[in-house]
Amino acid sequence: MDGTFAVLFLIAGLADMKASHCPVSGCLTERDTPARIALSAGDVQFQKDSIAEEVYVRYDFGRAYGPFQPAFGLSATSDGDAWIGFGATWTGYFARNRGYVQLHLMPGLYAQGDGPDLGSPLEFRSGAEIGYETRKGVRIGLSYDHRSNADIETVNPGLETVQLRVSIPLK
Repeated sequence: MDGTFAVLFLIAGLADMKASHCPVSGCLTERDTPARIALSAGDVQFQKDSIAEEVYVRYDFGRAYGPFQPAFGLSATSDGDAWIGFGATWTGYFARNRGYVQLHLMPGLYAQGDGPDLGSPLEFRSGAEIGYETRKGVRIGLSYDHRSNADIETVNPGLETVQLRVSIPLK
């Protein structure tokens, strides 16, 4: 995997901003949206091999700017690696607003434990999630993301994670 999710995040977000936000209230107008806490666990893959498990916690802020919702995330693997970052999410809905797809892009800091050398402490996490949202706003989804340093260093092998995520609105 490469920077595909980052490019998709920008294309989807900017297209949504032009179509849904700019003509109505302004391209990046601040608006209220449900804050959420997301918990996920899954498999860490390095060069197509399963190497560890990861737990991940993300907080989606209760504000959005146009289609972009700020988010803060923290993860740790069974190998002792850790990542912390801040960025944004974009969410699109389908199937009468019960189905959703969410893209995210978050630069952050990577601390290597016994896991792989990713080439830099600065690692960009981008990914996609698809899932179902209940009537009470709880989301259950499958997430796939990629971390790499975007070739700012010579060493840039990348790392993928497949996770099951539950996201709970905070009211």
